[in-house]
Amino acid sequence: METSVPEYVEVDVSVLVVGAGAAGARTAIELAERGVEDVLVLGKRNHGDAHTTWARGGINGALGTHDPEDDWTIHAADTLNEGHFVNDPGKVETVAKQMPARLRELDEWGMDYSRTDDGEIDQRFFGAQSYRRTAFAGDHTGESLLNTLVDRAQSLDVPYRENVMITKLVSDGEQVYGAVGFDMDSGEYVLFNTGTIVLAAGGHAAVYNRHTSRDDENNGDGAALACDAGASLMDMEFVQFHPTGMAVDESDSGWEPWSGRLVTEAVRGEGGRLFNADGERFMERYSPDQMELDARDVVARAIAQEIAEGRGTENGGVYLDISHRDDEFIKERLPRMYERFQDLGVDMSTDPVEVAPTSHYGMGGVVVDDHGETDVDGLFAIGETMAGVHGANRLGGNSLAETIAYGVVAGERIADRVDGAGTIPDDLTECVTEPHIAGLAELAGSNGTHDVDTVFEELQDIMWEHAGLLRNEESLTAGLDALQRVREKADDLDVGPLTSRSFEYAIDIGFMLTTAETILQGARERTESRGAHYRTDHPDTDETWRRNIRYEQADLGRMTTSKASVDSPSEAVQDALDEGHELDYHQLE
Repeated sequence: METSVPEYVEVDVSVLVVGAGAAGARTAIELAERGVEDVLVLGKRNHGDAHTTWARGGINGALGTHDPEDDWTIHAADTLNEGHFVNDPGKVETVAKQMPARLRELDEWGMDYSRTDDGEIDQRFFGAQSYRRTAFAGDHTGESLLNTLVDRAQSLDVPYRENVMITKLVSDGEQVYGAVGFDMDSGEYVLFNTGTIVLAAGGHAAVYNRHTSRDDENNGDGAALACDAGASLMDMEFVQFHPTGMAVDESDSGWEPWSGRLVTEAVRGEGGRLFNADGERFMERYSPDQMELDARDVVARAIAQEIAEGRGTENGGVYLDISHRDDEFIKERLPRMYERFQDLGVDMSTDPVEVAPTSHYGMGGVVVDDHGETDVDGLFAIGETMAGVHGANRLGGNSLAETIAYGVVAGERIADRVDGAGTIPDDLTECVTEPHIAGLAELAGSNGTHDVDTVFEELQDIMWEHAGLLRNEESLTAGLDALQRVREKADDLDVGPLTSRSFEYAIDIGFMLTTAETILQGARERTESRGAHYRTDHPDTDETWRRNIRYEQADLGRMTTSKASVDSPSEAVQDALDEGHELDYHQLE
């Protein structure tokens, strides 16, 4: 029997930007400034409520405000070092070169930077960076950044549409022709006819049960959509666990919602110290030179080790203490953190806070060229959705930098090529678009066996247990087996109507299954430890593994993998690497 296709609205647009955070906004601004007016920015939430606002600590660029010897080549060298040399050097250099000018441009647009006494853009130390190059706005940098970009976009009359979720790209595997989604308020199905799509949809940290994202954000939308459309993924096994998520008493209803939420690296950047339950400043054992400001993977594993060996706090964490700093300093430099803990009854200026590692960022994502375009013509991926910049471990402050730099780079390329909305071929309408819309209608209100929230959480639990900070082959294999059981349950869900939370989460489960499989599969295949990927059964770094793992969709939804070699950095960046720049923490004492 032929399945009926519900009515849907068609929208013609030359460039569709999926994601209204910093990456999407900056792309749209670049297009508008280059005269491309037929652009539409989509967000899953209310406009201005993107996950960018949760980025606290800062945004990198070698301005040299305090350290004039810093420059873009050293920024690139630090990024490659902490990426353990599986980054794409060209993309690293693009970001490092772009950022000084981009930071100043944001200043011209009115960004509320913190300032030095003489009015310059202030910069702070961040983990594993040789110099003070992290510009910031207190500890609300992402919020200030997005506000600045939204204001700029509105001044340019950039069109946007909020509360729309994209569920599938219309592609023949070689070229993209459009995107299917639904209005989360009205329940209206929408087909966007467009020959250029920019995926700026964030990452996939929320595939883990303990994470720094909202549950309904960073579920792997962008990576899964791109993979389904024919693009490749890369480096998915590299997931960054931020050292300092909130460790709380989850039996306390006042604290439980904050479990795993980010305690910004800026607390350590401003001199915060880590202590175990025995009162030891334990980073002296793990990193005597860089201490709390070593790379995130090093600090996160050190905390995990302290907890595993019985020196953790009652709530399964360690203590982060900045009470040796003056009250006014803390309130000025870390206002949001101070206010958050104050609201929960803890005064950071007098008492330590409990922290533990938490899933924070996916270094992997969609394979793109130097301009952010995938192997599928017309399909771009930027920001946390793309792969290549961060390698095996991301420097704090580089995520916001990447969104801005590649928003500009992708916008430049698209502006040179865009030539109208295009038309979806009839055969794709018949075999892709309309069957997918019919499938969405069938899913909405389906009376299946399994509760959506329960399956969603089961998937997150599997990832934390089997693909967390410490990994081994047996656990990863068990995780893949457990994931297959979740996949079977996902085919038989009890789902609410189209505008319900359960429908959105049912779609998210599909995206998360793709992302979770690539993480588990790649982590099992990479038989070494490198950056954020740590194998207890292969604890050493193996130079024969200085390669990237790529993932592609195969028949029946399975993933195939292949290995790709890594390019060498430019002569200028290699010189900076050879010079051996490194932060000496003790200059802060």
